[in-house]
Amino acid sequence: MTEQQPIATAPVADAPPPPEAPPVPAVPPMSPESPESPDNPVVPVKKDRRVLRAVLRWTATVVVFAAVGASTAYGITRMERTDVPGLETEADGRWAYPAITKPPLPSGSPAPFAEENAAALHHADLRKLLLSAPAGARADKADKALSGRNGWLATKDFLAAYESAEDRDALTQVLKDHALRHIAARGWTTPDGTHTRIYLLQFESAQVADVLQQDHFTSYDSPQHALRGAAEVHLDEEFPAEAEVVDVRHYAYTEAKPYGAEQVRQAYLVSGDVLGLVVQSRKGGAAAVPFQQTVVLQSQLLG
Repeated sequence: MTEQQPIATAPVADAPPPPEAPPVPAVPPMSPESPESPDNPVVPVKKDRRVLRAVLRWTATVVVFAAVGASTAYGITRMERTDVPGLETEADGRWAYPAITKPPLPSGSPAPFAEENAAALHHADLRKLLLSAPAGARADKADKALSGRNGWLATKDFLAAYESAEDRDALTQVLKDHALRHIAARGWTTPDGTHTRIYLLQFESAQVADVLQQDHFTSYDSPQHALRGAAEVHLDEEFPAEAEVVDVRHYAYTEAKPYGAEQVRQAYLVSGDVLGLVVQSRKGGAAAVPFQQTVVLQSQLLG
């Protein structure tokens, strides 16, 4: 029969509480079923430390989980952690982006994917939903021009990113027919020569943005309209599936070899009433990791 361990109990009701905790007895009380006998002698038991160790382990576990929860929230905003979806280590070529902070919503306005926001509208200032440039990047004259007037880019300046005049004319009418509200854009160039451009187009509802993406901008293997310098573009099959962001769809494409003076990578994003376009190009080849990182971070600002 297994010998039971002593269990600490509360003081007896009619006994006054002692000023200090009573000392732990050197010998546990005898079990009624295990009387003392020559065949069953009482063995002195050292103070059992297993309970203490268990308590310490559980306390440490709680502290660790609390720390992990806090660091996860911090990591999502700072994005300096090494486990960004699809990325491996800090030395894999990622860029050092500043902390990500979503802009505040106007008073009384719901979040874009709140239940009461049936149209999935982004009520925050679209210009403040643009991803900031990473450390070391600079903005040349063309990049600065993306700021447009008061932060809003003219439709013709956005459409200048497309190669064909026929496509630009067709998209001019498409955007007009679908009541384009605003375009916000930002661009920069990193020290390695990679040129990044991000465009956010806002419409009257998520339904309108969905129709535009499906009918006028993307297809399974390639986008429907070629960007400048990227005539032969196909689905980016190396883009990690785990890089999906909740409430944001992305359609990533990359220019196939042999490409021209620069390789162009691009991704269309759809999030509620916003249709986005992320473009990176670089002479000799645009690296995959900074492109994936930029798409994920911009997606997190929209989602």
